[in-house]
Amino acid sequence: MDWDDLRIFLAVARADSLSGAGRRLGIDASTVGRRIARLEAGLGAKLFVKTPQGYALAPEGERLLPHAETAEQALSVAAEALSGPGDLSGQLRIGAPDGCANYLLPQVCARLCEAHPGLELQIVALPRMFSLSRREADMAIAVSQPQAGRLVVQRLTDYRLHLAGHDDYLAAHPPIRDRSDLRAHRMIGYIPDMIFDRELDYMTETGVDFAQLTSNSVSVQMQAIRAGAGLGIVHDFAIPFHPGVRRLLTDQVSLTRSFWLVRYADDRRSQRMNRLADALGQGIRAEVARLETQLATLEASAERRT
Repeated sequence: MDWDDLRIFLAVARADSLSGAGRRLGIDASTVGRRIARLEAGLGAKLFVKTPQGYALAPEGERLLPHAETAEQALSVAAEALSGPGDLSGQLRIGAPDGCANYLLPQVCARLCEAHPGLELQIVALPRMFSLSRREADMAIAVSQPQAGRLVVQRLTDYRLHLAGHDDYLAAHPPIRDRSDLRAHRMIGYIPDMIFDRELDYMTETGVDFAQLTSNSVSVQMQAIRAGAGLGIVHDFAIPFHPGVRRLLTDQVSLTRSFWLVRYADDRRSQRMNRLADALGQGIRAEVARLETQLATLEASAERRT
């Protein structure tokens, strides 16, 4: 058994298909299939079971998986030992909910790329949980702390959310003095059955039963608010990107949530991954603080003008 066979085995196990593994590896699906068949013949064991959904691990494959992952990690650590500390380099895929991916990670990653020219960063913005065991991402940012799996979880920072609306909408609709007034307004929020984390269930904070305009994307919700479609709960750090959007009822509707950095447990042995995690965490903390401070400055300036 050689490492190249194990590399292909891991790709199929993570992609659940020959074609998906081939795309990750840069080879065609038929080659992947032949290599898996050769590995199974050499081991005298069936590693995968073909299902309507793709390729699932057979019991023998389940037993092989942790050993293959250990070999992968050992090779990575060995490569780091030979290359030395130096600048951070190579590819890193970061999974994040789209609010973080749209409003924080572009600036954070830009600074990381500037500091480390050999670094290739990929931002995967998806409104759902990421599977690190399947290597959908090397690290993931979550809005709640995972409770299961072989993971390392680090709390990054708190962030704040408030009710907000655009000046054009507010000028054309009844005034908002307290939460009871919200029932006369159109609300924007998440599609209820697509809320993938309980920490994203904001609507109860408003006292309104439901939202008339909904999306599973934070960015779509914010664009709807900016277009004057209604009111919604938004991240404070997103507001500076949208002139005309302002916070409302800040003393009555105020939420605090946290970002968590989630990593695969075995990556703790990698100094490169540890350094990347530290740099990413510091960058996100600094960017949340910068944008929330900018929002406070903008609001103070607007207050002085009125």
